[in-house]
Amino acid sequence: MTAFESPEARELNLVGKVELRIALAESDSKLETILKTYLPPLLLKLASEHITVRNKNTQDLLPEVVNGLYENFDRSTRNTASLFNLFLKLLHSTELPPRGSHEDIVLREKLGFQDRIQDASFVSSWLGRLILYNASPSTERCPGLGVEDCRFLQSYDNANTWIENAQGGMSLFETKIVAAKFLASGAFTDRERLLPALFASSDQNPRLSEIGDDMLKRAIQTVSLEDASLVEELFQVYLGTRGATGSLSARPSLQTKILAILCRSQRASSCAAKAVQIVQEGLAPLDDQQVHVRSGPTKQGLESSRLRTQIFAYVNWLARISKPEDIEIIAPLLVNQLRNYIESQGWPHFSTDTLRFGGSETQSRSLGYESIGILAKASPAKLLLDTDLFLLRWLFNSLSSDSTGKDVSMSIEQAIASVVGAFSDKLDEELEQNLMNLLLHHMNLNIGETDGSNLQVVRSTRFAAVRFANRCLPYRNPVARWIDLLAIGGSAERRDEVVEEGKRGLDPYWHKMLNSTNVNSRYSVAASNAKYEFPDFKSLARQLFGPHSIWASSRSHGRPLHLHDAYASAIVFSRSVLLYQALSTTESAPPLDDEWERKLGVLVSNNETARSTTQRYLQRLIDSDTESRKSLSDYLRASCLGMAFLGGDRATQCGHCLLEICSLSNDAVIKDIAPDIAVLRGAIFSSLKPLRETASRCFGILASHENCPQDSIITMTHLFDQKFATWHESVGSAVLEVHGAILAEAYRLSRLSLRNRSSTSSTAAMSSLTTLVIDIFQQGRDKTLTEAGIIALSEMILSGSLSLEAEPLSQYASLIIQKLKEYAKSGNEKAIKALGIAAMYCSETDQENSYLEQLLGILYDLHEIRDAAVQFAVGEALGCAAVGWDSESLIGAMDVRGKAPLTPNRESTLRLILERVFKDVKKTKPALRQALVIWLLCLVQFCGHLPEVQSKLRNCQSFFKEFLADRDSLNQETASRGLSLVYEKGDKTVKDDLVRDLVNSFTGTTSSGLAGTVSEETELFEPGSLPTGEGSSITTYKDIMSLASEVGNPSLVYRFMSLAANNAIWSSRAAFGRFGLSNVLSDSSVDGYLAQNPKLYPALYRYRFDPNTNVRNSMNVIWNTLVQEPAVTIDTQFDNIMTDLLKNILGKEWRTRQACCAAIAELVQDKPLDKYEKYLGEIWAVTFKVCDDIKESVRTAAMTLARVLTKTLVNRLESSANGAEKMLRNILPFLLSPSGLENPAQDVQAFSLSALLDIIKKSTKVVLRPFIPDLVARLVLLLSTLEPQGIEYIRLRAEQYGVTGQQIDDARLSSIRHSPMLEAIERCLDFLDEHTMSNLQIPLQNAITSGLGLPSRVGGSRVLVSLATKHHYIFKPYADRFLRLARKQVLDPNDSISLSYATACGYLARLASDDETLKLIEHYHQLYFQSDEERHRVISGDMVCSFSKYSKDRFTSFSSEILPLVFFAKHDFIDRAKEPFQSTWDENVGGSRTVLLYMKEIVALGMEHLGSPSWSLKHTAALTIADTVELSGNEISDVNAAILWPAIEKAVDGKTWEGKEKVLQAFIKFAKGDNTVTKEPGIRDQMQTIVFRESKRNNTTYRQYALRCLGEFVEIWPTANLFPNVFEILAPIIHDRLAGSDEMDIDSASESRSKKAPRTTDDETLAAASGTLLRAINPGSQASEGLSTNSGMLNLAAIVTMELTFEKSVDLTSNLSRALDLTIKVLAKSGSRIVHDSVYEAEKSLFKKIEVTETTVLSEPLERILIGFIQTLFPRDTHAEQTRLKAAETATSIAPVTRKSQQLRAALIGEINEARAHERSASVKVLLDSVEKSTAT
Repeated sequence: MTAFESPEARELNLVGKVELRIALAESDSKLETILKTYLPPLLLKLASEHITVRNKNTQDLLPEVVNGLYENFDRSTRNTASLFNLFLKLLHSTELPPRGSHEDIVLREKLGFQDRIQDASFVSSWLGRLILYNASPSTERCPGLGVEDCRFLQSYDNANTWIENAQGGMSLFETKIVAAKFLASGAFTDRERLLPALFASSDQNPRLSEIGDDMLKRAIQTVSLEDASLVEELFQVYLGTRGATGSLSARPSLQTKILAILCRSQRASSCAAKAVQIVQEGLAPLDDQQVHVRSGPTKQGLESSRLRTQIFAYVNWLARISKPEDIEIIAPLLVNQLRNYIESQGWPHFSTDTLRFGGSETQSRSLGYESIGILAKASPAKLLLDTDLFLLRWLFNSLSSDSTGKDVSMSIEQAIASVVGAFSDKLDEELEQNLMNLLLHHMNLNIGETDGSNLQVVRSTRFAAVRFANRCLPYRNPVARWIDLLAIGGSAERRDEVVEEGKRGLDPYWHKMLNSTNVNSRYSVAASNAKYEFPDFKSLARQLFGPHSIWASSRSHGRPLHLHDAYASAIVFSRSVLLYQALSTTESAPPLDDEWERKLGVLVSNNETARSTTQRYLQRLIDSDTESRKSLSDYLRASCLGMAFLGGDRATQCGHCLLEICSLSNDAVIKDIAPDIAVLRGAIFSSLKPLRETASRCFGILASHENCPQDSIITMTHLFDQKFATWHESVGSAVLEVHGAILAEAYRLSRLSLRNRSSTSSTAAMSSLTTLVIDIFQQGRDKTLTEAGIIALSEMILSGSLSLEAEPLSQYASLIIQKLKEYAKSGNEKAIKALGIAAMYCSETDQENSYLEQLLGILYDLHEIRDAAVQFAVGEALGCAAVGWDSESLIGAMDVRGKAPLTPNRESTLRLILERVFKDVKKTKPALRQALVIWLLCLVQFCGHLPEVQSKLRNCQSFFKEFLADRDSLNQETASRGLSLVYEKGDKTVKDDLVRDLVNSFTGTTSSGLAGTVSEETELFEPGSLPTGEGSSITTYKDIMSLASEVGNPSLVYRFMSLAANNAIWSSRAAFGRFGLSNVLSDSSVDGYLAQNPKLYPALYRYRFDPNTNVRNSMNVIWNTLVQEPAVTIDTQFDNIMTDLLKNILGKEWRTRQACCAAIAELVQDKPLDKYEKYLGEIWAVTFKVCDDIKESVRTAAMTLARVLTKTLVNRLESSANGAEKMLRNILPFLLSPSGLENPAQDVQAFSLSALLDIIKKSTKVVLRPFIPDLVARLVLLLSTLEPQGIEYIRLRAEQYGVTGQQIDDARLSSIRHSPMLEAIERCLDFLDEHTMSNLQIPLQNAITSGLGLPSRVGGSRVLVSLATKHHYIFKPYADRFLRLARKQVLDPNDSISLSYATACGYLARLASDDETLKLIEHYHQLYFQSDEERHRVISGDMVCSFSKYSKDRFTSFSSEILPLVFFAKHDFIDRAKEPFQSTWDENVGGSRTVLLYMKEIVALGMEHLGSPSWSLKHTAALTIADTVELSGNEISDVNAAILWPAIEKAVDGKTWEGKEKVLQAFIKFAKGDNTVTKEPGIRDQMQTIVFRESKRNNTTYRQYALRCLGEFVEIWPTANLFPNVFEILAPIIHDRLAGSDEMDIDSASESRSKKAPRTTDDETLAAASGTLLRAINPGSQASEGLSTNSGMLNLAAIVTMELTFEKSVDLTSNLSRALDLTIKVLAKSGSRIVHDSVYEAEKSLFKKIEVTETTVLSEPLERILIGFIQTLFPRDTHAEQTRLKAAETATSIAPVTRKSQQLRAALIGEINEARAHERSASVKVLLDSVEKSTAT
């Protein structure tokens, strides 16, 4: 070291030597010795004044300290702990580079971590443990740390390590903060910082957790969570390590975060043991947690609740994600833990002791149940499918007995629902039996009971049980169906959802829908299909109606039917099972759809083949075995009992089932129940008509059987006869009984005849009944009895026993026909049917008016009845009349075994009926046309198998075609059904012709007969739909022709016909009803015309979305029947369909355009992008075109399509699916084009904006980045485009609306801040990287410069602010460029825009270079000083204020360049310009003396602009100089005075202006200073000249201040006599003011009490002049002529002392005399209080100076003048109390002077006494007394 070495070099040399000593330490002891000696001074060097020394310490020492830490730890932990402690201390002094900067990137390499990865891992690991560390003398371990870890961090025996104020100690928390920041730097990889970041993010202190959260978010994205070591470390931190010195488990908050990360790792799911341990410890009872050997603090409160919730989420995640072999291991263990946890809370009843731990236990209980269900579902083999069903039984018991609450019960139900799938596969017999027993047990539990386990039932489990049965037990299981029946009627509560679930379980269609085949099932498809087989009827009947059934038990004990609500359902279900199984033998059973039961009934009732099949099946059932026969007998007997005892609709249902099965069964079965006819008595006489009719028919079937006991028959017929005998007198219920008796007897007699068992007694009985019926027809008035007679007569005629052409009816034929006609015309269907039956047995003759002709005529005439049901009855009757028993409508009428009676031959009746129908169709009468189409449908349906109809199928086809386009939907449906029947009964040629016509009419390729013909009377529109305004409307083709002729426009015909076309065949669903044209198309698509012509599909697909509801429904029917595999068909025809839709979407018809929009929206959903990528551009193009359609509904559909397209894209963006970028390249140009966001249509704009925001919100950064530059620029420009156009108009006329333009702009700014577009821009900016930022700069610059409206301009500034604050790492290289751009924008004429860019400049200054920052400051100066516009000074202030507010550090760095300007400008005369500078000065200056730091700069700036041509700048400069003087303090130094004097002298020069008084006051303050400048005679002379000059100014406002300043100035030098000069100035002013009015206003007493007199300018001037005059009297002046004649300066010539004294006395007396004269005048003429107060204050000052300067004895002239002053002291007039008080105070000042003269004292006392006598105020009196006493002393 040389003698000339600098201090900086010496310090650097010392630091280097210490580093070398530390590096060469060979052992722990040597290192410890070295550190004790050299570490404290080394650390002190961190505070060195030389930056190189500080950097040497941190930059050089830090890498050396961390070098080899990992290896040192293995050799010596104590040594390493000391080094680590040193490392932490160094961190406190280390300034980390900005994140993302070049220095940050190379930091890892600089520290050596790049080559020594183990050291990096070691440091990051211990920094993470430091974050976990919590220094506490009472504990040796911390959560997450073991004993050795804590000792290491404590530096072993160093107790002061974490005591901040101790020697060598540090703040633990601040150390954690710097450690976290260091971890966030580029020194570590994401893998190394992940765990420390996790630890920090869970810390309770927000400062640390925020840093941790930020690190964690960045690190978690790049680190693989499948790293085995990472997963192991997470588990270790969570669980801790074993042993007394092992680490404790982590804090609950950290455990929660660890679990959240583990739930994202597949590898973590394979750690079964650790997973179980987590659940075991996490769900341990709270009391156990307190004594757990390894646990940290007790897990209670909010953190505990969160942890519990996360544990359950972890369990659920394990169940979903674990491999099957892993879940098989952990699931049983976890479920056991969860059960123990729930039971530890109290089971089934929640323990009240648990409540002391908080309400979160209830939530945990719920989550526990849910987790059990999920785990059990994941491992059913070990948990559920055990023979005892232990877990399932436990869950059901929990549901029934756990009384915790509704939320818990819902969780239990969810758990049970979760395990349903485990039982959906085939179960072994024992397991299925146990499951059935369990479900039956819970179906029979009632609330309030105690089950077999002594558990109190608090909740019904019926719904869960029946749902479990429906989903887990096969449909064929009778017990499962019994459970469904129990659900329907087995409980008093009858909850709707339980009943509904029971009904669904009985319906095979719903059962199959609820239990769709599991493709992953272990069983075969055949086994799965077997699950949906119907129950075996024999087993079902035994279960429901066998000897051991619940209903058999109730019957045996004579009790009413138990579970009566379910009885009818059981009967109906059993009937359906029996019939379906019967039809299934020939594969003629209907498909299991939602109408299968109705179709089943139709088949059995009307289809001969189906009836024959059923009869054969029943016969086989009877013949197979006794048990089967008994089961059928039991069922029929149960149905009979149900009809007899249930009552109401349920009894009717049972009766229908009995009737249906009896009509199909063999007599052998009827024989078994025939003896039970007596039980039907109640039903026959029931008050319900349907029940009476059903029971009577059943009675007829049973009573006509040969095995029916005769005594029972005799009893019943005797009873009937009794009813017959009293029919005349019967009323009310008696009439109903007669009705039942007539029907029962008629059915018995007719069935005897059909069975060919007529006898003499039966013939006699029939004769009696016939007579009774005739009597009722003739004499009866009750319609009920007449109807009973009609039914009885028709049944006896149908059986062949009676005929109108034979006795005994022939003689009453006219009566019967007339009665039937009468009732038929009233719409009575039974009478109509009777007409047809009566005609069956009438012969064909050539005679006119034959019975057959009469009956047919009556039926024809019924067409006038507009009731479809009546016309169908007429059609059936015509069929019966035409072909007799050959009509298929009579299939169900033969309900007993026997042959049909013979009827007269028919040769021409059917032909004639058909010809008449074909002929009358030409007529236009609507009622007739409707009747004809229905009649023909019935004839084809019931007689279509006969040759007469077969030969007329072509005619029938043409007939029905004409009605397809009919206005009446019933006619359409009927015609459609008719065509379907023609299709079924015709040959292949007929079928293909029909399909060809149908397709052609649909596609419009050729003319088709389906369109129908148009005549003048053809009705095209509904009446009233097109009113003409004259009370009528256009309805027919003739009306259209007339209207077109009137207006002379033939094209109207075509327009109206086009409208009418919408009501053609495809407009109504009726044409495609249940049995309509859809069946024709469906059949043809298999092997007919459509199979070779698939072009229908595109048009059909489009019509499925037609806006007309009827058309849409019709097309859906066709599509569903025609297309068996929609997905396959659409995939095959995709290109054809899409081409057709794109072709028609811009068509002329709005209906077509709207349909195409909806169709495309449906077509592209869920389709891969490759499928329609080639159409995507065209789709978007046409979509936006149609979005501006003239039709609102079309626009709506187009917007829906656009939303679908956008949603599809967004879904792909969310899933990062392939092709998302391609879709963006297609959609973004459209959204940003004039077709999208710039579209004039508001709807299109709104959608485009919404779509764009969704895309940006859901896109990943990788997908969106290529589009960000253009997106951001366009969005900025669109902010103005999308602003309502009226806003600018309102702003320009703001005053008309009572607001200002700025208020409107403020509202606009507020909307921009909350704009979703700005949020979208922010998200785009969040995805920026270096490359994207480089591409963004040019578009953003163009957007900022080219934006026109306020929103875009302000939006551009917001983007700059966001880039400067949130993305400064990548934006910093471009900051200078955009700062220059922003400087230009601040000059915008709009204040809001200007302020926004001023703010942006403030933020950009953070990142700008020094050169650019200086240019910015120069820009401030130019705006303020060099511009002629005052607004520019305002802008300069806004920019400076923003710089100070948003770039504080940078502002401080350049404060010397900015603060002088700020100080100068804060004195601006414009408030708007002054405010920001004032605010900036206040925020950046600590006190008033700060101005001294920048005095030179401020004064120089002021001096420079005091000569400015701008008056505003000149005056501001003067005020600045004045304020500088004011803030310089009372004592101005010589240096500062020398600086200030030229400036203040120049500032006070010139004319008066508003505010100049402040400059003059500052000048006076400067003159008062005690410094070398003010003491110089020349300067004092100059000051005196300036003050006198300013006092002579004529400005009335300024004069008052100038005179006061003059008063202050004359008192500065006590030895100068300036009174003559002052008097010369003031006397004219005083005289002038007093001459203004003869008498000044005087404050009266009342005025003083009420209000203060106004202070006028004259008063202020007079007060200042009066006060200054008295202050100018200076008793201490050295000569009367102290002023030179020219300059007024003091004459300093030596004068003899005697002469000086004499002259002094004479001069004082003269001055006082002159002053007294003026003072008397002022006090006399001025009543102003401020004038009086000013005089009194000046007198006080004067008398004090006299007291000091005068000798002990006063001269006589002086006494006389002073007495004059005393006499003016107390005014005689009344003054305000405050003025009187001032006078008394002045007297106090005179009192000391009176001691020098007895005359003065006497005069003063006299004045005091007189004043006291008139004084009212006590306070004034007290003061006067005090003055009097002071004079005495």
